[in-house]
Amino acid sequence: MPEVIINGPAGRLEARYHHNTATDSPIAILLHPHPQFGGTMNNQIIYNLYYTYVERGFSVLRFNFRSVGRSQGVFDNGPGELADAAGCLDWLQTQNPDSHTCWIAGASFGAWIAMQLLMRRPEIDGFISVAPPANLYDFSFLAPCPSSGLIVNGETDRVAPAQSVTDLVSRLKTQKGIVITHDVIEGANHFFEGKMDGLMGSINDYLDLRLGASPRMLIESDD
Repeated sequence: MPEVIINGPAGRLEARYHHNTATDSPIAILLHPHPQFGGTMNNQIIYNLYYTYVERGFSVLRFNFRSVGRSQGVFDNGPGELADAAGCLDWLQTQNPDSHTCWIAGASFGAWIAMQLLMRRPEIDGFISVAPPANLYDFSFLAPCPSSGLIVNGETDRVAPAQSVTDLVSRLKTQKGIVITHDVIEGANHFFEGKMDGLMGSINDYLDLRLGASPRMLIESDD
């Protein structure tokens, strides 16, 4: 079931879904960069994250926010996109009622939305936040951050400067047992052009640490 249409709060949402047939497979939902600056679910960061989770045995969903691609609705600068993400997570959980592990990941604008959803959904066990635009959006709602996760950004990012992300990490308050890992990819810009291997290496190392290293599944692209 690679292509799905989900009934969102503002109309239909276009999505891609990989279903793991194991009844208790973990689940992951992925949120793309800013809709008004070319962000879609086919963004290279989101695309690579999708298959990283697929290879690890997850049931994985990536989708277009309202107004993007074939998704209906009008860009809402945050609140509507958060509602889209919550509705898609509901759909994903409905498809996997016996799953006991839930992850969320987002890039840029999608990282901001993902962290808001993390605060609202206690069932989310882990997160990956790529190039969070801490200079553009308020992340003070992360007080405290409820789950352990990875924040990763580029050293030469001019959209979300590296220092702003470092400052965000230093301000985060965490609960007992919660660990925020921060990684900076040398020479990488906001889009990780020419540095995608470094980004995915960091993410895979982190997932190995959290989930346990295991042989990757051989997966054919379902796009």
